[in-house]
Amino acid sequence: MENIDLKYLKDKLDRCRNIELNEIKIDDVDEIFDLNICKRKSSNDRILDFLNECKNPYIFKVKGKLVKIVFSNTNKTADDCLTDVLKNLYR
Repeated sequence: MENIDLKYLKDKLDRCRNIELNEIKIDDVDEIFDLNICKRKSSNDRILDFLNECKNPYIFKVKGKLVKIVFSNTNKTADDCLTDVLKNLYR
């Protein structure tokens, strides 16, 4: 792994976490498909590359549409949440 400034990344995450979509200029947001992340690296290294490369790791564009990701402070995994959604949709 190359030298990564983990303090810088933590500060960046803290700054970016609470930015609201209405505070964002769409032209200042990364298009997710334009980010160049090496698929041959380990998943940890790919995550670090993503955090380093993108302007805001919580807000990006997918085909021109703004996407904001938010994490709740629970023990539920993403799989648990998706399973719950699907169960509720197909009752």
